[in-house]
Amino acid sequence: MEGLAGLSHLFVTIFLTGFGGIIAMPSITDVTMAALCPGQDQCSLAIYLSGIQQAMAGVGSVVMTPLIGNLSDRYGRKTLITLPLTLSVIPHVILAYSRETKFFYAYYVVKTLASMAGEGSFHCLAFAYVADMVPDGKRTSAFGILAGVGSASFVGGTLAARFLSTALTFQVAAVLSMIALVYMRIFLKDSVPGGGVSQPLLKEVEETCAEDDSSRKRATGAFKKLPSLGDLICLLKCSPTFSQAAVVSFFNSLVDGGLMAVLLYYLKARFQFNKNQFADLLMITGVGATLAQLFLMPILVPVIGEEKLLSTGLLIGCINVLVYSIAWSAWVPYALAGCSIFSVFVRPSLCSIASKQVGPTEQGMVQGCLSGISSSANIIAPLVFSPLTALFLSENAPFYYPGFSIMCLGLAMMIAFFQSLMIRAAPPIAVGKISNSRCTDTLV
Repeated sequence: MEGLAGLSHLFVTIFLTGFGGIIAMPSITDVTMAALCPGQDQCSLAIYLSGIQQAMAGVGSVVMTPLIGNLSDRYGRKTLITLPLTLSVIPHVILAYSRETKFFYAYYVVKTLASMAGEGSFHCLAFAYVADMVPDGKRTSAFGILAGVGSASFVGGTLAARFLSTALTFQVAAVLSMIALVYMRIFLKDSVPGGGVSQPLLKEVEETCAEDDSSRKRATGAFKKLPSLGDLICLLKCSPTFSQAAVVSFFNSLVDGGLMAVLLYYLKARFQFNKNQFADLLMITGVGATLAQLFLMPILVPVIGEEKLLSTGLLIGCINVLVYSIAWSAWVPYALAGCSIFSVFVRPSLCSIASKQVGPTEQGMVQGCLSGISSSANIIAPLVFSPLTALFLSENAPFYYPGFSIMCLGLAMMIAFFQSLMIRAAPPIAVGKISNSRCTDTLV
């Protein structure tokens, strides 16, 4: 595949970073429960704190991801990738040292701050890097392979977590995070945005959207062309395809954020899952995702197109989530994990659709804006679904339906599915295809 050879060092960085992050995931639920509610299978405090942490990470990502994405358009992807990789090391080091209650709270604070500053930006920059290196027609498959490498690290991390002790898990996570940072700084070559022939959409948006001249004159240095809310609104209005992708991204991220906040606690309370069972469940999901993204996606994209692939992934994901909410046996989650391979096609398809709406010098900005929209959903999801899950898992539930919050997430994904059916293939933006009058007419 053209341009794929230039992505090898990015793939290694993605794998090492993902491995270091995922290896700690099966253990963190047990660590949290042991630190906050020792000896209990259900802990509302743990659910609430996890939800608050995720919401705070979303708040930070809404602000930081578009900012970092835009700065990468001007100063290079490699320089900005350094920030999230550096921040990811510190929380692992704390839990590698101790998992006592006071150290858990230190981890909680540092992890929250690190997530606010860097969560989401690494993958946003990785997608922008791929867009720099790969032509439009092969971009969806390249995004799929990038996601497949991430899924492979997911499999490796969960498999390792299955056999490592909790203490050793966090030590390995810390070491791998450091290696990923050093490897990236030594071997990854920076991409050079602006080498293509597409007409930058946002430059024309700047010409047609009214802007205060005095405020423009006051803006200086690196921040004089950073994205504003007005830039995002103009982009949404000028590109119907991007606006539709943004709606799908919001609701899909709302579901992902809700599941991330509550699913493991739901399974622990409902079926008494522990670290090993969490690892088994995540490993099944990861193996399916890896095979689908590395081998199935490159075959399906030319046959059915990225729009239909997106809708298929959302439909299957919706069915899976709804079945989770009525799971009657501990074996059901394992079956659902094996049936979820199509849901991993959603994000690569969305990122590819969005990348074709702007020119080569604005890939960081558009991926950052899309990630910022997703992060706004990650603010809402834990604030809504963490209390809802805690309520329906408690003895004070208004009626007996432990999976009620999961069912609500399934309905939200159904909205994303119906919106995805409205997305139609848009040709790559070429020089002269987008006129000032078109953007002006759209804005009127």
